Amino acid sequence: MLLTFQACDTAPEFEVPNTGGMRWFKSNTHAHTTMSDGDSSPETVARWYKEHGYVFLVLSDHNVFTDPANLSALQDSSFLLIPGEEVTAKFRDQPVHVNALNVPHVIAPQSASTLVGTIQKNVDTIRAAGATPHINHPNFGWAISQRELLQVRNDKLLEIFNGHPQVHNLGGGGWPGMEQVWDHLLTAGKRVYGIAVDDAHHFQGEYAAERSNPGRGWVVVQTHALEAKAIVESLEAGLFYASTGVVLQELLVTSQRITVQILPAGDFKYRTDFIGAHGAILHSSGNNPAIFELRAREKYVRAKVTDSAGRAAWVQPVFVK
Repeated sequence: MLLTFQACDTAPEFEVPNTGGMRWFKSNTHAHTTMSDGDSSPETVARWYKEHGYVFLVLSDHNVFTDPANLSALQDSSFLLIPGEEVTAKFRDQPVHVNALNVPHVIAPQSASTLVGTIQKNVDTIRAAGATPHINHPNFGWAISQRELLQVRNDKLLEIFNGHPQVHNLGGGGWPGMEQVWDHLLTAGKRVYGIAVDDAHHFQGEYAAERSNPGRGWVVVQTHALEAKAIVESLEAGLFYASTGVVLQELLVTSQRITVQILPAGDFKYRTDFIGAHGAILHSSGNNPAIFELRAREKYVRAKVTDSAGRAAWVQPVFVK
């Protein structure tokens, strides 16, 4: 797999990161064990991800810190555990869950007099600990609307897909789905990147739609080393794509165009949508690779690839300077 971002001096309207010498790692940043409400030990969970081709994993139990040093036997040049926690708070009866990536110790959940204040206080506390926050499943319990998310500051990562069966990724009843929320935030000028996660709890027994099983959502992160600090820096820079099954073979982003090449699987067919402000589809393509010529009038452009089984890959937005 080759994915590249390249700068180009001839049309500098779009911000394009310099990513020379990078490598790509598949990962999951949200998983649970018996340390909170999962059904398997940290060792069993970590081993599942290692055996299924993930290169790094964040164990994110509720208000619990699991030290990766205790699982050193599983870690080597092909697999890394990054310390994490799902900082689990609430405002009145509304759940406020914010993951902390590369956290040095347990972080106590925070509260405030408003919902936005509660979210912000937890984000700020995670930042103060030197960790990276990502806001989890806003539609869980219909707790956090796009209005609140737009007011939060200093957060760059948002779950647009979560594999738990009760998080309402697609919205409903007039409540927007998480892709719609993402476009609302981007259109309003908020720089936020969309991640896909498992939120896995159930590694034992049946794999079924109504259970929270692993392997449903992940990110593929571009970084220069299999090292926690470098990985979270790449996540916060948007150097990754999110997926529920579609694999990209090449992603080329210059200041002139976006080129998305899909790694074909079987006889599946693919559609690539290039999406701009307000979620408008700027161009759709059944070609592989799919190409979009960037135009200065767009506030941002992101790409979504969907296969004929409904699985997807989300490419992070390219912004106009």
